[in-house]
Amino acid sequence: MSVITKSFSLKTKGDTDIIDITGQVINALKEARLSNGIVTVFVPGSTAGITTTEYEPGMLKDLPDLFEKLIPKDDSYHHNLTWGDGNGYAHVRVALVKSFFTVPFVDGEMILGTWQQIILIDFDNRRRQRQIVVQMIGE
Repeated sequence: MSVITKSFSLKTKGDTDIIDITGQVINALKEARLSNGIVTVFVPGSTAGITTTEYEPGMLKDLPDLFEKLIPKDDSYHHNLTWGDGNGYAHVRVALVKSFFTVPFVDGEMILGTWQQIILIDFDNRRRQRQIVVQMIGE
């Protein structure tokens, strides 16, 4: 059993920016040269999340619309009163999405559905440089 950790960074626009990171995760898995195990994708920070969906134009509109209905940016958040940074909504949104996603792999290939991609969602109210950690456990 081996544990291999890789990382990559990317720039985001914030404001519920959705980025397909499946290719970068596939590359990390190939570089690790593991056959079978699990891969966890993690974004450090409390205003961006990792999840999975079909990365297509409709979904790129539907997800931000859903988050705005559930957790509106212009609501009053205690976080904003404490820190004054105006991104309380981003912290609440990430609590639902989570900052990681784990998927098994077999014969060096992640087990994803045909239309399933791994995505980063940056909810913050500003542009960010995000570091993505990919940790693989396997043989």
